[in-house]
Amino acid sequence: MRIAAPIEIGPLDADAQQAVRALAAATESRDGVAPLSEQPLLNLGTDAEWITHVVAHTKAGSTIGYVQVDRSGETASAELVIHPEHRRNGHGRMLLKTAERDATLPSRSGEPGQHGKPLRVWAHGDLEPARGFARAAGLRAVRELRFLARPLDAAGAPRIPAAPAGYRLRAFRPVADDAGWLRVNARAFATHPEQGRMTRDDLRARLSEPWFDPEGFFLLVPEDAEGGPDDADPAAFLWTKTEPGQPDGARDGEIYVLGVEPGHQGEGLGRLMTEVGLAHLARTGATRAVLYVEGDNAPALATYERAGFTRAAVHVQYARP
Repeated sequence: MRIAAPIEIGPLDADAQQAVRALAAATESRDGVAPLSEQPLLNLGTDAEWITHVVAHTKAGSTIGYVQVDRSGETASAELVIHPEHRRNGHGRMLLKTAERDATLPSRSGEPGQHGKPLRVWAHGDLEPARGFARAAGLRAVRELRFLARPLDAAGAPRIPAAPAGYRLRAFRPVADDAGWLRVNARAFATHPEQGRMTRDDLRARLSEPWFDPEGFFLLVPEDAEGGPDDADPAAFLWTKTEPGQPDGARDGEIYVLGVEPGHQGEGLGRLMTEVGLAHLARTGATRAVLYVEGDNAPALATYERAGFTRAAVHVQYARP
């Protein structure tokens, strides 16, 4: 007989957060893909009306499952992980039902972060066990996020391209550039369900991460902007990310975010900033460039294909029909 583990719903203290991180690490070691993406990991310590943490554990107290429900957008998004040694015992179904109830309960206030929203669930890597779980639960794929990669040659690293006439390429300045970058990021990703909603708190959280390097965060600013290029909103930007602790000779560098102000689209700035990112990552010793892009973003996919990227993995979001 299968007996679902007991669950706890509510904020996570420091020990509970560490237990979830250990669960995610154990699952990644077994499956070869991280079960929780960056934002849920950053949210582990968040206690707010728009987020719900649900932990499943054994009677002895070991953490064997976790789901996080984020209701800050138009739809609710969830990421779920079950320890590999505790799968096929009903724990995943229990956490999914809990997440669905949390997301879809009628909302009284209608304020952002409240309930009454359809739920979408991420499956990172879209592995066969995840596909089988989705089929059994009556879910179907509704969104695809592609993980692309291409090799880099640190020995033959090109120079960072010069800015085109009328523009200046410079490094991002924390605090001084926060507001301008947030404005352009919101416009560039106006239709993106996560990136376009980034707040100052979200930005500050990432700037505090051990991987952040201001020299790898590039702004392309107009020279003739009112107030001068130092105070101008960027026409385009390129943010890179390289996790510390990677071994020499097998180091991934990520094109973390690339955006172009809508008024400057069609000028080839996306292609230019891609070249900037690749040159920077190669010069810092990365041996592979990686990035994430929406599966239906044809212009971006074409830009990255021309830059030599190919698909390495895919992440899928599932929902009920």
